[in-house]
Amino acid sequence: MEPVGLPLPPGAAARVRIAWSPVRPPYGPAQESAAGRRAASAALAAAGAAVTAVPRDTDGRPRFPAGFPGSISHTGRLAVALVAPGAAGAGVDIEDAVIGPRVARFVLRTAERAALLPPAGDFTPRELFAAKEAAFKVLYGPETREHLLFWRVGLSVSGNSLEASYRGVRIPVWVRSEAELTLAVAIRTHS
Repeated sequence: MEPVGLPLPPGAAARVRIAWSPVRPPYGPAQESAAGRRAASAALAAAGAAVTAVPRDTDGRPRFPAGFPGSISHTGRLAVALVAPGAAGAGVDIEDAVIGPRVARFVLRTAERAALLPPAGDFTPRELFAAKEAAFKVLYGPETREHLLFWRVGLSVSGNSLEASYRGVRIPVWVRSEAELTLAVAIRTHS
């Protein structure tokens, strides 16, 4: 099952594995988490990892095996996981919610709204929200834990992708929407 296909550049696509899993009834947080873990196990297996279990870290985030950075996201009905062997970090987000003008004003800086949303840009508020969330998952770590809120991640266009930035760190983010679902993927390479 692949509700949203995401064309990645050849260098990134060769190593990235994405897996999807439906959320099972009764569609609550426990079922969403379980679907995310199923998707993560499938992505790890596809990437060739010997360990495919993804326990929670002490802060609640998924702990992927060493050498297989990954990320999980879910909506109320669907989960996705991404694994990027050899990368320094990976983030994924899926969104099916409508991001209205009020939330867009809060999450997006004035310059981002002017450059990235129509009429100047080609992105929807939901795509930009998902891009920031995916990048946040890559950038959030011990050195940023105290002060990084996902809306502080900056976005700009860079070639055929978005570029997320925070405190001098720049990460490419790819976004794609199909029907009522948006997928965003951020991959940080080793410098």
